[in-house]
Amino acid sequence: MVIVIEEPGLSPAVEDYLKAIYHLSSHGEHSGQAIAERLGVAQASVTAMCRRLQEQGLVDWAPYRPISLTPRGQQSALAVIRRHRILETFLHEVLDMPWDEVHEEAEVLEHHISPRLLERMADRLGDPHFDPHGDPIPAADGTLPESDTHPLAGAAPNATLTVHRVRVSRPEVLRYLDGIGIRPGARIAIIERAPFAGPVTVGIEGGARHALDQSLAQQIEVSQEPGRALGPRHGTPPAPDPART
Repeated sequence: MVIVIEEPGLSPAVEDYLKAIYHLSSHGEHSGQAIAERLGVAQASVTAMCRRLQEQGLVDWAPYRPISLTPRGQQSALAVIRRHRILETFLHEVLDMPWDEVHEEAEVLEHHISPRLLERMADRLGDPHFDPHGDPIPAADGTLPESDTHPLAGAAPNATLTVHRVRVSRPEVLRYLDGIGIRPGARIAIIERAPFAGPVTVGIEGGARHALDQSLAQQIEVSQEPGRALGPRHGTPPAPDPART
């Protein structure tokens, strides 16, 4: 078990690198090029920073080898992620800031908030497990809440689905999804899949239908409610009549 303990003295740049390496590693990405693309920096800058992080005992790194966090580096990365996601949740739930605006604000504040203030915020929020986008918030002991979800793109047609997580950071996309009713907690169903990796048409509780491209549908995580369907009045077509098939 990793204990999330704030490590003083880490610069915002170091914390951004640790967070990026953590996120990329969770998706099987361990290259310097992937880090450079995520942070928008030159490959040479990544090499210099990784050498520095290795000297501080935060990453395992060697030229042309995969980059990974040490246990100490993972502890620090989880601390930053916890700060970021609690801040997003506080900004959204207490200050009524739209979910498409909280990420950029949290990116700035996460480097400057004290542990004491952060935990006061967490207490005020009831120690939340997920942020406004459905991303899991690391607990103080470093554990992450369990969530049995899968991408919308691979969900079964006509089954009732609950949206749990939206893995999107672009504000304009979040505004669009919010405008059509796709957010954590929403109930939806797949109506149609176009062939050849075409768009997925979803019905949203309330009657609306919207087409989402495959890349966006892959970033929306859902769970299925067994034995239930939204039904035709919620945008899902009726089941075929056996006498007509």
